[in-house]
Amino acid sequence: MKNETLKNNPLLCDIETGMCEIEDVGMDSTSQSNTQSTKKSVKLIYYTDPICSSCWGIEPQLRKLKLEYGNDIEIEYRMGGLLPNWSYNSGGIGKPSDVAAHWDEVSVHYDMPIDGDLWLEDPLDSSYPPSIAFKAAQMQDNEKAILFLREIREMVFLQKKNIAKWEHLEVAAKNVGLNIEQFKTDFEGNAIAMFEQDLKLGSEQGVRGFPTMLFLDDSGNREIVYGSKPYALYEAAILKLNSIITKGEYSKNWETLFSKYNSLTAKEFSVLSGTPRIESETLMNELSDNGTLEKLITKNGSIWTCCYLNAG
Repeated sequence: MKNETLKNNPLLCDIETGMCEIEDVGMDSTSQSNTQSTKKSVKLIYYTDPICSSCWGIEPQLRKLKLEYGNDIEIEYRMGGLLPNWSYNSGGIGKPSDVAAHWDEVSVHYDMPIDGDLWLEDPLDSSYPPSIAFKAAQMQDNEKAILFLREIREMVFLQKKNIAKWEHLEVAAKNVGLNIEQFKTDFEGNAIAMFEQDLKLGSEQGVRGFPTMLFLDDSGNREIVYGSKPYALYEAAILKLNSIITKGEYSKNWETLFSKYNSLTAKEFSVLSGTPRIESETLMNELSDNGTLEKLITKNGSIWTCCYLNAG
């Protein structure tokens, strides 16, 4: 019964597979991306959604992938449309409050802070508005759009803010330096069509849940990784397409990591620095105690923020 529930409800992510799954439309083996990269040897098309808890769960792996293989892979973010509305009632979920306990459970599983009380206090009616907002940000600046996505994810998962509301989207856009007037114009206009195009491409490529990562080379060969998986599986997909790519080296001290990523959870710092999880939290607590970092505490964990702001 539990597995059937998970299959029918995109907001109840399957912890075993690491997927927030929508209707299974099957993978079209003949479909290929029409946006092949000519600049880097491997392209990663990342299908995600701003409120996908499994996508939040793979932030440590994704950030490490960028640090180690960013010079050889191009990443394109596409929105998946996880929650159109609440017009359905299947598999045991029919209202926002049904999601609250599940998010708390997912938080523990991924060791990433998520506060499910959002769904009790100020629930979203749909994930489409923040998805469209991301496309509006992309229209201005791709790096700022990635920062924007991180901002709204922190808002929804840690700060319990309803990111379907314009007031929060506007704050996030300001925080990452977007032109707000242009952002609003695009949000209400062309970004809608861009989001619909993402949905169309996802359907054509058989994307049935999030996160889905499609790795492609210049010849159209591809590897697909579904759901939240160990880092080695994402790395293996890249190397299968191009075995001569070498892993990049990066400095693992806290100053360098926070200069690259403005905010880090203990799990993220542990993965990126190679420091044991308990030691990672101890170090960041010391840095927040002496005023070097700012710490946001939630009921299911904390996140630390520094003064830098770079692409996430």
